[in-house]
Amino acid sequence: MIKCQLICHSNTPCPEIITASVDISFDSHLNLSLHFMLSGNLAKLKIPARQMPAAVDGLWEHTCFEAFVGVEGENRYHEFNFSPSGQYAAYAFSAYRERDEWQPIQVPAISFSEINNRYELKAAIAQTNLPVNINKQSYQLGISAVLELYDGQKSYWAFLHPSERPDFHHRDGFILSINPNEIR
Repeated sequence: MIKCQLICHSNTPCPEIITASVDISFDSHLNLSLHFMLSGNLAKLKIPARQMPAAVDGLWEHTCFEAFVGVEGENRYHEFNFSPSGQYAAYAFSAYRERDEWQPIQVPAISFSEINNRYELKAAIAQTNLPVNINKQSYQLGISAVLELYDGQKSYWAFLHPSERPDFHHRDGFILSINPNEIR
């Protein structure tokens, strides 16, 4: 398991959130597991109401957690959005923001809870939904979160913010290089 901190983009400060982190692992079937954790003044954070699990566009307009997964040395990547509501989105791109037609084979598993004054979202992405990786290269991950407060303000969190404006698609933000065969 790899533990990582997310940092808030300097143009979208959010003093209400003290920490945003994610634990990343792969299981024996090479499915990707993400465990997001938030702590702080959580009463200020607007959490979408629970819904039936479904693919929904625009989740990033409210509180949601995201994973961008590319293959080292390739331009293509997949984007996954996970809402505390239980809804999700999954997209494929051939290059920076150049969207391809694609549907995930399996619905991501998502759970959201409040534990010990901390919000936790767990998401599992089936190996079949990750970008095709014939040469077994390392995956490059960009993990992020959009956090919306009740007053409508949003903050943008990621491993790294490589541009002046929040841009989770920027490949320089996919800084975690990970080979699923090496961690579990």
